[in-house]
Amino acid sequence: MKSKIVAIVGPTAVGKSDFAVEYALKNNGEIISADSRQVYKGLDIGTGKITQEEMKGIPHHLLDVADPSDNFNVGKFKELAEKAIADISSRGKLPIICGGTGFYIDAVVNNITYPDVTHNEKLREELEEKSASELFDTLKKLDVDYTLSLNNSEQNNPQRLIRSIEIATALGKVPKVIANDSQYEITWIKLELPLDELKQRIHVRLTKRLENGMIEEIENLHKNGLSWERMEELGLEYRYVSRFLQGSITKEKMIEQLQNEIWHYAKRQILWFKKIQN
Repeated sequence: MKSKIVAIVGPTAVGKSDFAVEYALKNNGEIISADSRQVYKGLDIGTGKITQEEMKGIPHHLLDVADPSDNFNVGKFKELAEKAIADISSRGKLPIICGGTGFYIDAVVNNITYPDVTHNEKLREELEEKSASELFDTLKKLDVDYTLSLNNSEQNNPQRLIRSIEIATALGKVPKVIANDSQYEITWIKLELPLDELKQRIHVRLTKRLENGMIEEIENLHKNGLSWERMEELGLEYRYVSRFLQGSITKEKMIEQLQNEIWHYAKRQILWFKKIQN
């Protein structure tokens, strides 16, 4: 028999964490975080990591499992998530995957194995300076067949394009990703909000994070040895606050650019999760 799991998904700021806790309380569950940055220790305020108080006694897995200077990847997430699911199920509890990193969740529920290619820091540094259209053209030269398979959202996703270029550079092409038979019987819960309400939530949440010490958190991470280059790789809050701390943008510009980027990210998540049938 396949293990039963629940996946609670949706865009950033839609309220997944709180909903998942209440769901777990009612259904004897434990939560597996599916967030590509909340796996890192010390990235708390910037990622909106759930606090002990907010957990309400519900165990949370895959938070704080990696050092922020290391590169955590989807393969490692899949390995740890499968172990957590087996552990939770063995104790008669319901595993609940909750998060907004779609390809992490896909890897687990659809049993997908991604190419094991380590990050090329020098290449990434060069690519970070390019626009999405420039990245797409670069990828097209490496693997034209793969670029033809990308939808409009994927073509305009710099992180996706950089990773694909990295893989194609290492392997000569981007291998076709094939989903294997899933080990799980999955129930999807997709959270949604009207776009204007979601945009307002993003604004309010960003304001609260700034008031609650997000800039100080990022400044302390750097003082404790996390490089500005690594902050860039971590993206969003860590990218733009680090630019402000280095003096390359004003605080006002930081807030404006960050809010826009979080909104663009939310829209990409909405497109990703659209394919899921509730």
